[in-house]
Amino acid sequence: MSSRSAYVYALSAVLLWSTVASAFKLSLRYMEPLALLFYSSLVSLSVLFLVLLSQGRLGFLKRLSKSDYLHYALLGLLNPFVYYLVLFKAYDILPAQEAQPLNYTWQIVLSVFSVFVLKQRVKLRSTVAIGIAFFGILVISSRGSMLHFSDPLGVALALGSAFIWASFWILNLKDGRNAVEKLFMCFLFGPVYIGAFFLFMGPSAPPVEGLMGAAYVGLFEMGMAFILWLKALELSEKTAEVSMLIYLSPFISFIIIHIFVGEEILISSVVGTVLIVLGVLLGTWKRWSEEERKGVRGEV
Repeated sequence: MSSRSAYVYALSAVLLWSTVASAFKLSLRYMEPLALLFYSSLVSLSVLFLVLLSQGRLGFLKRLSKSDYLHYALLGLLNPFVYYLVLFKAYDILPAQEAQPLNYTWQIVLSVFSVFVLKQRVKLRSTVAIGIAFFGILVISSRGSMLHFSDPLGVALALGSAFIWASFWILNLKDGRNAVEKLFMCFLFGPVYIGAFFLFMGPSAPPVEGLMGAAYVGLFEMGMAFILWLKALELSEKTAEVSMLIYLSPFISFIIIHIFVGEEILISSVVGTVLIVLGVLLGTWKRWSEEERKGVRGEV
């Protein structure tokens, strides 16, 4: 029964994540990236607070040291502030069908970082995986022409967001605290930076449509989808099988983007995304297999 519940939670998270590219794009029609980030981060902080409150786990705040608070203050600067600001700007510039898979390359970036930061050996499997994913990036960025990028700034921002998220992931690697608690701490500090920058840039009252979009992004992309995914991993008997469901997200997202955003999905976007997903699968499959044999349950 727990295994069935794990799939329900995982599919729910995947479906929510599949909607966020469209939510980003639609929301950015009514407000600037910084405003979207400010309002959505406040919603996310509220959601995470209520989750921890309902679980009776807010007491962890008293156990944190000054160095812990400084640690999360720095992480909050990275995510949500810098990460989402760069990501939203990429979505503001690029079609959603291009920004979404380019941001999805963070796991490939993580493989590269593992070589230089974690001093892991370069393996043939990883090299081939990076090569396949990089070719997928070229296909999407050039819209199939392979001669020039369709929008160099947008591509740089989308790929930059992948680098920022991979950096955030590595910095969290040795933090053994509960994942929801860690995310709450980041979002506790993040809105402070976002709000200060927002006030400096001169805030303006957003339309209702923009606020609704920000609420959706904060509630689901930054909050509930993450919590549902963690619950799925907690209940799963075979983590690798459940984790595979995440790769449905970019392809379901194409359908939603076409219907709600109105973008005509290009063959280059589909082919490039397939290549990126293949590269990620090739690069992470061995790690998943090892975790499955050891009975390890991962975290997002």
